[in-house]
Amino acid sequence: MKGRVVILDEIAERKCAALLVDGRLEELSIDPADDVALPGAIYRAVADRPMKGQGGIFVKLPLGQTGFLRQISGIAPGQRLLVQVTGPAEAGKALPVTTRLLFKSRFAIVTPDAPGLNISRKIKDEEDRAALSALATEGMAGADERLGLILRSACAEAEEDAVAEDIAAMRGLAEAVLNDLTGEPELLVEGAVAHEIAFRDWLDPVPDEVVTESGSFAHHGVDDLVAALLDAKVVLPGGGNMMIETTRALVAVDVNTGADTSPAASLKLNIAAARDLPRQLRLRGLGGQIVIDFAPISKKDRAILDQVIKAAFKAEGEAHLAGWTSLGLYELTRRRDRLPLSALATGLFE
Repeated sequence: MKGRVVILDEIAERKCAALLVDGRLEELSIDPADDVALPGAIYRAVADRPMKGQGGIFVKLPLGQTGFLRQISGIAPGQRLLVQVTGPAEAGKALPVTTRLLFKSRFAIVTPDAPGLNISRKIKDEEDRAALSALATEGMAGADERLGLILRSACAEAEEDAVAEDIAAMRGLAEAVLNDLTGEPELLVEGAVAHEIAFRDWLDPVPDEVVTESGSFAHHGVDDLVAALLDAKVVLPGGGNMMIETTRALVAVDVNTGADTSPAASLKLNIAAARDLPRQLRLRGLGGQIVIDFAPISKKDRAILDQVIKAAFKAEGEAHLAGWTSLGLYELTRRRDRLPLSALATGLFE
């Protein structure tokens, strides 16, 4: 399947969404089977006890849930807070939350405590930027002074009325939530589910096709692509592979050469692994500490591989590249921003 295709389906009463680019799976979202807090959900919380050694504080959420906020300064136990879930909770641990809220739609992001009107740098045309600036100014006129606005790159191809509607909706939601600090812990805004994520984040650039028929995952081979992600082995060009395996402490990646073990072949294989690794981690929902055992190469070739790794992870947002260890391993950390695919897809695609 050529071009950019968004596929929406429902399997076992759970909504699923996939983005294919020239037949390769680039994005995937599957609704969880259980009623869990999704990334992006906003709660009224109550500050509980600080964990000074960890540089944060626990917060009480509804239904006996607990969140962990990496912030202590200016927060006292018993204080009411608005917090947003930043990722899934690890087994036995509190939900990671932040007080830096984002109210995000397809065209607009309203940013409390980050005032200012901003337009995506991807929009280069000066006339488009001027028109959007006028929309932003009009849409935020008289708004709470704490609110900022970012107009996303999708605005470049959008109708003005659609952009204006998104600005008004996100502004209204933000103002309502910011004024709702009284009371016990409560869920105020639900996190986005699979089809909402696809509509909000995957339609820029405009897809060549959007498929919504029932059974689309099976018909277009998405179920096979997802099943492959549940296997630790990733086949690489040239006959090599990398194994991606999780432990309680970290994600271990082992890059293995094929029959050709020459230095040139090892470097080529490592480059292929480094370029595909961000996509593999994203689709598999893996984050935290990641340790990579690349195929053996000279220290001179490591400099080349370093540049490839930096370019590959540049678009990944919160990824920290720690670099090479004394044992010749490569370490990095990646923010956990979604539920692990192994927990979401088991039983659906096997």
